[in-house]
Amino acid sequence: MISNRIQNLIESETLLMAATCREMRSRGIDVVDLSLGEPDFDTPIHIRDAAKLAIDEGYTHYTPVGGYVDVRESIIKKLKRDNDLDYTFEQIILSTGAKQSIANVVLSLLDEGDEAIIPAPYWISYLAQVQLAGGVSVVIPTQLESGYKITATQLEAAITPKSKLFIFSTPCNPSGAIYSHEELADLVAVFEKYPNIIIISDEIYEYINYVGKHSSIAAFSQLKDRVVIVNGLSKGFAMTGWRLGYIAAPIDIARACSKIQGQFTSATCSITQRATIAAMSTFDSSITSMVEEFKKRKKYVESRLKNIPGLRYNDPDGAFYFFPDVSYYFNSIYQNKIIKDSTDLVLYILENANVALVSGKAFGNDNCIRISYATNEEKLKEAFNRIDIALQALTLPEHESIA
Repeated sequence: MISNRIQNLIESETLLMAATCREMRSRGIDVVDLSLGEPDFDTPIHIRDAAKLAIDEGYTHYTPVGGYVDVRESIIKKLKRDNDLDYTFEQIILSTGAKQSIANVVLSLLDEGDEAIIPAPYWISYLAQVQLAGGVSVVIPTQLESGYKITATQLEAAITPKSKLFIFSTPCNPSGAIYSHEELADLVAVFEKYPNIIIISDEIYEYINYVGKHSSIAAFSQLKDRVVIVNGLSKGFAMTGWRLGYIAAPIDIARACSKIQGQFTSATCSITQRATIAAMSTFDSSITSMVEEFKKRKKYVESRLKNIPGLRYNDPDGAFYFFPDVSYYFNSIYQNKIIKDSTDLVLYILENANVALVSGKAFGNDNCIRISYATNEEKLKEAFNRIDIALQALTLPEHESIA
């Protein structure tokens, strides 16, 4: 009865873990959730006030598919202010979250058999969306030692006559890697040789940057007419539940995304759109303070990771995740059960420590796990206390002890 398209589609492991956490809590189990990429901060007050005003002013009706013109113009001003990029309102399309924005672009561009090049680790939905569009994902693996970033040589080696898309995020979910202007320039030099490839630049973590000003690949003028910027409100403005993402794209791609969105969801929430104007109006101090808090949490998590034997990790430049290599613990034994991979380890920690993490397999690297530090330090401390105890209970290969 169910289509092959859906039967063959994997479910989002982050959302599955979140659902598992809710189910465990409903049974009275105290779970510390480090699986979901959701800031634990409330939306800034001036944005909430703008939403309340919108309700009072009657913004409760259908909106244009691509979004209100003045909301799109507020995004244009943001792109000019923060990124020195010029767009017209026809090039901006609002969607129900950045996830839908990416899906719109992928479905608008890929035909059956077209290839999408995707560096790993990657955000879990990229591959699923390419699959839904009938495309083929060509994954470029990266290493912890390279900061989980690809090189120009790797990029060129992955390109074939069927290459149509390149999809990446910077700052990256799950690794926290950020491509510098110079690193992007190396990739741009490759893309210039292959004019048929469109680049989707997922910049949803733009503001959560610990090393300097954000660099967008769209800033390279020779490539701008082939770049689709994807961004939104969820991460930088602590607005996960408001559901607004957007693209800044070449006009033909923007029109295609509006066309497909018109047959799926039409426009996103009118109230959220009015709040977006307030969010885009200024780089608010609440964002700066949130990022400073993330820095403190990152430092705390790093202090705990360095004391876990066998763990290998890099210092992430952005987002709010660590992506450590945990392969040291593979083939460990607990009560006659063998920890074979990152999925086994994550399930072991959930069942024995009541701490939720996400398997690196979901992000294209089965040697790793994703740890979110989007929650407060008290919960982080409790989580790592539990993780330490759980790992010490494992019998390592050849019966080595880590205690």
